Amino acid sequence: MYTEKYSGTLKLSFWFAIVLFFMGLKIHAQSKEEVKLLRSQFAKSTESDSKRVELLLAMGRTILFKEGELKADLDSAISFNNQAWAISKILNYKPGIGKSILLEGQIYRERGDRKKSWETVSKAVAYFEKNNMPGLKAEGYTELGQHFGSDGKDLDNKIRYFELAIPLFKKGNVFKKQADALKDLGDFYQLKGDFEKSQRVLDQAFAIYKVIHFKDLQGIYSLYSSNYRTKGNFQLALKYALMAAKTAEDIGDGSLQLGTIYNRLALAYYDLKNNDMATSYFQKSLDIALKYKDIPSINVLSVNLASLYYRKKKFTETLRIIKMIAHDYPPKDPGNKLRLTYMFVVSYTMLKQYDKAKIYYDQILIDYKNLKENDPGTDFILAAIITYLQQTGQSEKTYPYLEVLKKYCIATNNLIRLSELEGMYVKSDSAQGKYLDAMVHFKHYKILSDSIFNIDRTKQFAALQIQFDTEKKDRNIKLLEQQAQLQKTRIEKDTVTRYVFIGSLVVLILFLGLVYNRYRLKQRTNKKLEIKQEQINEQNELLRKLLTEKEWLLKEIHHRVKNNLQIVISLLNTQSAYLDNEDALLAIQNSQHRMHAMSLIHQKLYQSENLASIDISWYIQELVGYLRDCFDTDKRISYKLDTEPIELDVAQAVPLGLILNEAISNAIKYAFPEKAKGQVMITLKKINDKTCQLIIADNGIGLPDDFEAENRDSLGMNLMIGLSSQLDGTFDIQNNNGLTVTITFTKSQQLMDADDHPK
Repeated sequence: MYTEKYSGTLKLSFWFAIVLFFMGLKIHAQSKEEVKLLRSQFAKSTESDSKRVELLLAMGRTILFKEGELKADLDSAISFNNQAWAISKILNYKPGIGKSILLEGQIYRERGDRKKSWETVSKAVAYFEKNNMPGLKAEGYTELGQHFGSDGKDLDNKIRYFELAIPLFKKGNVFKKQADALKDLGDFYQLKGDFEKSQRVLDQAFAIYKVIHFKDLQGIYSLYSSNYRTKGNFQLALKYALMAAKTAEDIGDGSLQLGTIYNRLALAYYDLKNNDMATSYFQKSLDIALKYKDIPSINVLSVNLASLYYRKKKFTETLRIIKMIAHDYPPKDPGNKLRLTYMFVVSYTMLKQYDKAKIYYDQILIDYKNLKENDPGTDFILAAIITYLQQTGQSEKTYPYLEVLKKYCIATNNLIRLSELEGMYVKSDSAQGKYLDAMVHFKHYKILSDSIFNIDRTKQFAALQIQFDTEKKDRNIKLLEQQAQLQKTRIEKDTVTRYVFIGSLVVLILFLGLVYNRYRLKQRTNKKLEIKQEQINEQNELLRKLLTEKEWLLKEIHHRVKNNLQIVISLLNTQSAYLDNEDALLAIQNSQHRMHAMSLIHQKLYQSENLASIDISWYIQELVGYLRDCFDTDKRISYKLDTEPIELDVAQAVPLGLILNEAISNAIKYAFPEKAKGQVMITLKKINDKTCQLIIADNGIGLPDDFEAENRDSLGMNLMIGLSSQLDGTFDIQNNNGLTVTITFTKSQQLMDADDHPK
């Protein structure tokens, strides 16, 4: 989308923010039809040649720069670019290689990685230079220019890269892109305030567009309008704004650019004090911004609408809108923040809510102290201060600010601002009793106003509007004529269809006589099939009931197994109360833990809809929580889990659960003696589609140096080795800065087959 700087209007409403949309919005948006067409062409191309490369690159650029950003778009653009790169390397197709590097840099920029983008685009420029491709090198320069902002030194750098690109486009005979770059450069010169240079390059762009018969000129017309508006030539500003709107509507432009065009047309009407037309086009522009959910544009256009309400002296409505903006769409751009602050000052002031206005007035004073000569926003700051002082009875303090504003108006050479300034002098002089001075300033105000808005110019503006409305009506008449012709064609087709229908009806009646007999025969056959179908349905219902009962029985079995294990755990707990032997108590406690490990599995199975398998990652979390509570490690031992969701059946889940119980319990009891602090790490990963690996590691004291895993003196070690064999897996134990137990096993074939089935 194109951008423009603010220029003033006649009354206090001049000081409100009537700006265009934010910088840097892309104008490369492609329609869905273009994407569809490219995909169709690509599907038809079968050979890996340069044409296929260009189609891949075109699809990548189209998807990358289409309006609306989705991660899927970036992924698709990367995929297309990778394919283009691969084919180009095979063919040694140098333009394809360079374009692929450039597109990669553009993808990095869209991702927000500006450093990587700059490096990649610079690499593309060097490649184009080495292989003597001036047109493509120019594209690289324009892309480098896009890395800079739109003010200060950034804007100077952006202009420099576009100026480098334009002669290269010409050398490479890439005239359309040369004109596009000239048009963009005209936009940048506007931002810089150099309207003469802007006009020159726009004229060059327009001349090239005409030579190549390019018809989508709405963008350059809109920039012409902005240029003439800034110069105070409102007749040409309105003329080109109307031409831009007409061209955009004729070609069916529905992009964000149409919002820009409507906004500039609204600004032209705003300058001419045609509030109704300005409101209409501001609203149209805002509707487009809302359609594309473009928050910066919504912010700015809402401010523009608020300014119109202020001009109509509907200060309460103005305040409602700017409060909504501050709450829902808070501006981030310093210029927009300043304008919003200004509007709060003048709105609260005009409503005589001086205490609230004072809060924003104090902020404006701070901004004024930081001003440099002719800084953008000077007019807003000074207008806010002068308005507040005049309305609060401090007109005598306004004169220093009026003088500064006068210098600013002369420096910007804008008659509208000078006219408004004279009006402000009149108000201050009248409040101070300086009636002669007030009359002089009022005379100057009238002279400036009349020079801007004389009768002849008003007639010219009206003629332009009539011409635009007439052309719009002509388009509507042509549309109606086309609709009438279409209706006539439909009537003729309906007549032919009617005769065909009558003839077909006669044939159909004859045919029905033949079909009726076949129908009776088929009816008898269908009756027999219905009886068979009823029998099949009854059998299916019986099978469904049996399946439901089976699932219920399985859940009940798992529930009862879990309850029985809990009863055994409770019995062991009761038995331990009658034992004094420490080894016996420890054996009972270990047995309780093992039974709880199995109980958790059955609990998960009867609680889950899936009776065939259990998510082992969930099970590990539950088991670790249980063991942490049982051993009461008082937070001296931390647990780090890194598990993937893996489904295991009961036959594998039970031995794996017992291995986990043994390994974690041993780590808690033996790895950290004398209440030392430490960490237990549990990892469960898929090595591939068939194989899984469980690792239980700690950073404790580890095993003694003379320990051998084959010496199975302990029940726990025997259990883990035996259970690993039951899993058809391997058991490995490593003693290095702690103990690491690794079990590698293969999932049951039944579950792997189930995973392969489509969900």
